[in-house]
Amino acid sequence: MHTLLRYLGTVAAVILTVKLVPGVSMSGGWTTTLLVALAWSVIVVVIRPALKLFTLPITLLTLGLFSFLLNAFLFWAMTLVVPGFAVSGFVAALLGAFVLSILTALISKVL
Repeated sequence: MHTLLRYLGTVAAVILTVKLVPGVSMSGGWTTTLLVALAWSVIVVVIRPALKLFTLPITLLTLGLFSFLLNAFLFWAMTLVVPGFAVSGFVAALLGAFVLSILTALISKVL
């Protein structure tokens, strides 16, 4: 039950991110929204920890700033996986990843 609530929280965070960040858009309705939330959940749980481990040296050299670039890249990569999800550039990907991460963290704290 807790996992379902966290997933629904991620769905809400995706909707808010699309509304708040210019350059991030979705077409396709609820199906696309649910797929984006699922893709982001998989990225956060499976892919990001492995990439963080591989990029640890450069993250340490940049005092943690490289992690923002990694998140932006992963956010943009969702456009390759989810049809109907679009990010119009690097700044939109950076802001979208930041907003989605913050909203997901806040919603997880509430749950």
